[in-house]
Amino acid sequence: MAVLKGRVALVTGASRGIGRAIAVSLADAGAAVAVNYLEKAADAKQVADTIRGRGGNAMTVGADVSQGAAVTGMVAAVERELGPVDVLVNNAGLGLVRTVDDLTEEDFDRTIAVNLKSVFLCTQAVIPGMRARKWGRIVNISSGAARGAGGVGPHYNASKAGVEGMTRGYAARLVKDGITVNAVAPSLIQTDMVGAVASSAARIPLGRFGTPEECAQVVMMLVGNEYMTGQTVALSGGLSFL
Repeated sequence: MAVLKGRVALVTGASRGIGRAIAVSLADAGAAVAVNYLEKAADAKQVADTIRGRGGNAMTVGADVSQGAAVTGMVAAVERELGPVDVLVNNAGLGLVRTVDDLTEEDFDRTIAVNLKSVFLCTQAVIPGMRARKWGRIVNISSGAARGAGGVGPHYNASKAGVEGMTRGYAARLVKDGITVNAVAPSLIQTDMVGAVASSAARIPLGRFGTPEECAQVVMMLVGNEYMTGQTVALSGGLSFL
């Protein structure tokens, strides 16, 4: 388990679901946590209030992480209030459920921007500080859809496959700077997105959906392990294997 006292963590898309669970877990490990959100300011405030209620330090920061200027402003705001970012969790995601016939260019572009471009923008924004301190942890939230059929659509598959490729690319280039980059690939976790694509857990060998807290446990393992980098950890209840 990571011990993060004195560290600063930024979690994108942290107002609910998996992001919320990760933010709380990072705070429980001692990190000061920036809770990013796009539209759900009240939910993000509730996450920050929960962290403070458990004795932690947190702030909320609204930003569209698919936009470069917004990401620059977000990271600057976090640095002003909490300090330089030591741990980045790229969790923000968009799951527009589309059939092949219904999928539009706009759907594709927006999905790539939110799910993949945001990982690039946020990572680029925190690398200089991590390099200067010779320490950093970046964890990207992928999906089982990166390697399997999935239920959202090919645009979503492409975006998450890109996340895993980007994970390996950054890991290879940052390892000598004391920065690890890994990914977690959850499948059928009990969130709003899963509710839109799967009504039953019958096909999962374990017999149930996963929980956001179980995803957070894997993230914390990756943050705490300085030897693991460039890896994707599957979390699927036995539904698939990497």
